[in-house]
Amino acid sequence: MKWVSAISERASLDEAVAECASTIIAQMGDETPDLVLAFASPHHGPMYDRTPELVREALGGGLLLGCSAGGVIGGGREVEQRPGFALTAASLPGVTLVPFHLDDDTMPDLDAGPDRWEGAVNVQAKVAPQFVLLADPFTMRAENMLLGLDYAFPASAKIGGLASSAQQPGGNALFLQDAVHRAGAVGVAMHGNIILDTIVAQGCRPIGRPMQITACRRNVLLELDGEKPLHTLQSLLDHLSQRDQELARHSLFLGVLMDELNDSPKHGDFLIRNIVGIDGESGAVAIGEVLKEGQTVQFHLRDATTSAEDLEAVLSRYGDALEGPDISGALLFSCLGRGQQLYGRPDHDTEMFHNRVGPVPLTGFFCNGEIGPVGGTTFLHGYTSSFGVFRPRQAS
Repeated sequence: MKWVSAISERASLDEAVAECASTIIAQMGDETPDLVLAFASPHHGPMYDRTPELVREALGGGLLLGCSAGGVIGGGREVEQRPGFALTAASLPGVTLVPFHLDDDTMPDLDAGPDRWEGAVNVQAKVAPQFVLLADPFTMRAENMLLGLDYAFPASAKIGGLASSAQQPGGNALFLQDAVHRAGAVGVAMHGNIILDTIVAQGCRPIGRPMQITACRRNVLLELDGEKPLHTLQSLLDHLSQRDQELARHSLFLGVLMDELNDSPKHGDFLIRNIVGIDGESGAVAIGEVLKEGQTVQFHLRDATTSAEDLEAVLSRYGDALEGPDISGALLFSCLGRGQQLYGRPDHDTEMFHNRVGPVPLTGFFCNGEIGPVGGTTFLHGYTSSFGVFRPRQAS
């Protein structure tokens, strides 16, 4: 198994594809790409429809998957707010690749059985597929797609993101083989001699202590440990530093522990969700997630320092625990709100990945929503970096 990553800042898409392909061909040697992933910035919008043709002509083959993006990642760099094109190619011996396109109108509903979902993505759960998913945020109910795929493929890893080059329906492009789709979702299921490890960095740190939901109504938090949530929150804020009190004014979140049997939660164990409203009269707090009584939750804060610390923690934990065959390649799906906008400098997450995991070819894009698992369930996130790390099941 071999992966190669390349990036170009050429303003011409023809030249950008050629530059990336030259790097890939030189590094691939005698190996032929089986899988090719391409991500193109909005500057190349007029040429999106020609992207599959250009990539095929430059590389000669390989299943193409990709999308348009607000910023692209590859070759050790992150290119934002300027022309960018990222390309990765992988030689995957012993791996079967199954491409699929899902349309929101014809996607199985949430009452459909696993066989309907297997039919929709052309693969059966018994072969233990791993998924890379790309979706258009305007025309696809991505959360429903993830619920259905988790139901039909509970043991399969799923990673990906939402295309991010446009602000209205029809502006994004999804690349799949020779086609360019303007709606829905595209993906590839991989099975055989391949493992997909996932790393999700939500960029938050906990404050206070874990608490139990003792009363709630759908997404409205009514009681925490028997107390009104607003009272609990006010008491918590009184004990924070001045810096954290200021941060809580605009960057306060609630983390929901996904593993009910986890007695010692740590970084990455909580699903981070927005606080969408506070009722001063009743003391209730509305959350961007459906809640249930008995769940463990904890308030969290997010800023550049916290995001960097969280990323370092989850990457270090993964690197320290890694066993078996070496990593061959990786994909990064990072939020548009990260990158230079958050850290004030480019290449932050890419550099930390290479420092903590190793000099692995890494490609991806800045998303309008990131796909990755927390506690064994796949979610659509915001302000997150989701990594998919690929390695063979058996060393060659």
